[in-house]
Parts: sequence; C-alpha cells; structure tokens
Amino acid sequence: MLEHLPAWLGKALGTVRAGADGLMIARPDLGRGFDTLSLTSPAFADGGRLPPRFTADGEGVSPPLVWGDPPAGTAQLALIVEDADAPTPQPLVHAIVWALPPGAGHLEEGAIVADAAGTTDGGDVGRNSYLREGWLPPDPPSGHGEHRYVFQLFALGEDVADPGDTPGRGAILDAMAGHVLAAGVLVGTYSRQEEAPVGPVGAVAPG
Repeated sequence: MLEHLPAWLGKALGTVRAGADGLMIARPDLGRGFDTLSLTSPAFADGGRLPPRFTADGEGVSPPLVWGDPPAGTAQLALIVEDADAPTPQPLVHAIVWALPPGAGHLEEGAIVADAAGTTDGGDVGRNSYLREGWLPPDPPSGHGEHRYVFQLFALGEDVADPGDTPGRGAILDAMAGHVLAAGVLVGTYSRQEEAPVGPVGAVAPG
C-alpha cells in the first residue's frame, strides 16, 4: 500500500500525478452534454477533507453518499471513485458499484464491500485498482501532498451492455459508452504527514 512509501520518496514524486483529465467522467467515449446529477455526502463537503475513518488511517469504510432524482429513462446507476492525484499513469480506482437501482437515492456508510459480504443498498461491486472487490481506502504517500478522491455517479439509459461479473474500469467504460444520461461529481481530499510551513529557527514573530 502507498502509505508505506517513505516520505522522501512521496515528496520526490510530488509532481507525478495521474491528472483530472484521466478521470472516467472526462473520457470522450462517454459522450458530452449529459445532465447534472446532484451528489453529496453527509460526512464531508465537496472539496473538503475526508474524515480519517474512511481512509487507511482509520476504519477504512466507504463514506455515505446521497444523490438526487435521476432523469426520466434512467435504468440504473453506476458509481466509480478515482484518485486524480495518484502517482500512476491513470487515476487509481478506489471503488466501482454497478447496476444501482435508479430509485435508491443513497449509499449507507460502509456499503461498498465485496459482494460475498453483501452490500446494504444493492448493486454489483466491481474491482478496484488492487483487483479486489470493495472500497480501497485512500492511502496517499506521505509527503506527496493533497489527493483528490473523485466520486462519479452516472445515470444510465436502457440497453446498457452487461460488463460481466466483478467488472473493472475498462469493462465499465465500454458498457457505459453512449448510454450516460446524467452525471454527478463529489470531491473529497486527503493527505498524509504534510510538513507545516515554519520560519527559520530562532526567528521572532513581528510584534
């Protein structure tokens, strides 16, 4: 896991980031001009810091999510969570949930788990970047700076192809292409062991 990287290496990799343009929602394959879907969390504000309980520094459970009514014609919803600032060629996938009922309206805290353990809110849980079902808790390298964890919810129309059992990112992208009716985005941030800015040793603050 990335939390085991030494801080000096995390700092050295500070400019190595996947980038927001690699996120699923930015993929041209999905089309353009779809509607906006409201997506929020009672646990953190959009752009705010994720509480440690949802990360590798805490319990490592998935956060609760709430969304608005999807547009007419929505057959199912798909959720993908990606780290736009991972020091990898493309964003690191932290969770995939496929075939969520259009009327669900929410995911409870801790709901994104391996299918064998049973999700509380329906849907098929796919594979994260560690090739495991369930929620991959954020664990940014020490010294690498703030990471953006981007929750992306897609409302999908009819005739969506079956991505197969325990789908990964590529299978989800292929299945969703041309079928997105609306999408919502929520960003949570997290960093680990960042140095606080200090002045020279012995400096006296101005009176």
